[in-house]
Amino acid sequence: MEHSVTVSDGEQPFRAAANRSVLESALRENRWLPHACSQGTCGTCKIRVLCGEVDHGRVDDAVLSEAERASGLALACQASPRTDLTVAPLSETAPAGPRHPLRDHTGTVLELADIARCTRRLVVELDEPMEFSAGQYAELIVPGSGVARQYSMANPPFESRRLEFHVRKVDGGLATEGWIFGSLRPGDRIELRGPLGQFALVRPQGEPAILIGGGTGLAPLKSIVRHALSEDLVPGIDLYHGGRGQADLYDVDFFRALEAADSRFRYHPVLSEEQWDGATGMVTDVVLDDFASCRGRSAYLCGPPAMVTAAVKALKRRRMAPRSIFKEEFTVGAAPPAMSPA
Repeated sequence: MEHSVTVSDGEQPFRAAANRSVLESALRENRWLPHACSQGTCGTCKIRVLCGEVDHGRVDDAVLSEAERASGLALACQASPRTDLTVAPLSETAPAGPRHPLRDHTGTVLELADIARCTRRLVVELDEPMEFSAGQYAELIVPGSGVARQYSMANPPFESRRLEFHVRKVDGGLATEGWIFGSLRPGDRIELRGPLGQFALVRPQGEPAILIGGGTGLAPLKSIVRHALSEDLVPGIDLYHGGRGQADLYDVDFFRALEAADSRFRYHPVLSEEQWDGATGMVTDVVLDDFASCRGRSAYLCGPPAMVTAAVKALKRRRMAPRSIFKEEFTVGAAPPAMSPA
């Protein structure tokens, strides 16, 4: 069954399947709704249901309380329509560049390699190209479960058929320990959908950019670096990548070579728990040491929530305008729902 969804932006209604979230249906119709994690943990996609009824799906009270639901709020990434709807996003954030419709894709695993401590590079050759913006992510479907997990593309958009993902192992993780670090092999077929997310660099900007990543938060930043330099979108990029020890760093040779070849790019690996001949300490503290002022610069941040929060505070201390700070927080996916007893 399908229902009509009208967004309070004046555009034409779109059709939404009863068994899909409002967000997914919107993106498949190339209609924009603000979102980030797409798994019900960040609250970016909150909408107000002005008319009609939704099934709220799996909702964490810490993200959307019972009182909020009673007042007409819903998470677009979790709520599905029970009737025709009229909704209004709480956030007015819109993509800065082109919108790419959400599509289902299939592909073949070309590469699966350990590149750092508990970290693997997964490269997939798609049957059909995926249009996306540098910084966006895709959802990989775990075989036999129907569960999707989110991973950012590390390759630039001009490599639209060969997608690169950086995956960190999660103990007991359905997608990681049970699949990507378990049974998955080169040559296997894989299902995914994308693109998703509003974390991206797509337009030329006059100010230099500071990129800060923790762990596999490097993935979308690598995409942004390659795209921005290729398209001459920024006058300069400083990339900071934080890890506990040298075993957590990866693609070091790639970025060193890029730094040597392009004077617009500077690479700063940082270790927080190991002494070496490079920068040590918290990556955000190193940024504070390197910049007396960040006024007139922009920032792109990706990694664990605590690191992203610390980075935002550090950049504001150095007088960076909040509107120039763009962020993506990596969170652990929710466990799949328990099966009912037979």
